[in-house]
Amino acid sequence: MSKILAVTNQKGGVGKTTTCVNLAASLAATRRRVLMVDTDPQGNATMGSGIDKHQLEYSIYDVLVGNCTIGEAIQETDDAGFSILPANADLTAAEVELLDVPEKERRLQNVLDSVRSEYDFILIDCPPSLNMLTVNAMVAADGVIIPMQCEYYALEGLTALLETISGISRTMNPKLHIEGILRTMYDPRNSLTSEVSKQLIGHFGDKVYRSVIPRNVRLAEAPSYGLPVLKYDKNSRGAIAYLALAGELIRRQEANQQAVEPRQTLSAEL
Repeated sequence: MSKILAVTNQKGGVGKTTTCVNLAASLAATRRRVLMVDTDPQGNATMGSGIDKHQLEYSIYDVLVGNCTIGEAIQETDDAGFSILPANADLTAAEVELLDVPEKERRLQNVLDSVRSEYDFILIDCPPSLNMLTVNAMVAADGVIIPMQCEYYALEGLTALLETISGISRTMNPKLHIEGILRTMYDPRNSLTSEVSKQLIGHFGDKVYRSVIPRNVRLAEAPSYGLPVLKYDKNSRGAIAYLALAGELIRRQEANQQAVEPRQTLSAEL
């Protein structure tokens, strides 16, 4: 069964796009069929996957406003191993153009539903703000992955994000939940990092991924070459960390499916 995950945090600079690109590549390396959806007008996930955002014939903007089908806009990455629905600055206009469209919050959900069966995972890279594009991503998603640094202000931002998730779950997408919280730019030598990490685990328990993403030079360098770190330096600490995260995500999904199947069987018997 395919899974749609929005990678989001209303605070910028927490490794959101880095996580989306590198988790997509790591899942693809395990032979999963992966589609990455770039919903940020900056197009950083697009460029970081080796696609030139300035040379797009069609982008997610065209899909959302009905200029083309999603199949016409999806591209295959040469080296990263996954498919991508790319974005560029054109997407900025989408918010204005969608204001008067019926069910504007469900535009992305509707187009992704048409290709969902073709992929094992669909990852959505969200803008670092709460806008119509972020709402579309959360309405389309099954769950949310929250990358965050272990620092004081990150906890403040997390509170606002949780309120947003709760509101969308209550009004537009009852299945939306926190898939996991990912600690990024992690430095265990920093006492604040350790303290915030303990608070996260104490409050969210197993929602906090055991995998952590360290500060890593190779991870920071990879986007300038249009590559996920797994293709740039597969032996780097960053690449190993994202492979571990992909493995943890897959194990969780398999465990959830195994838990659901016995209940379905019991219901059928009754």
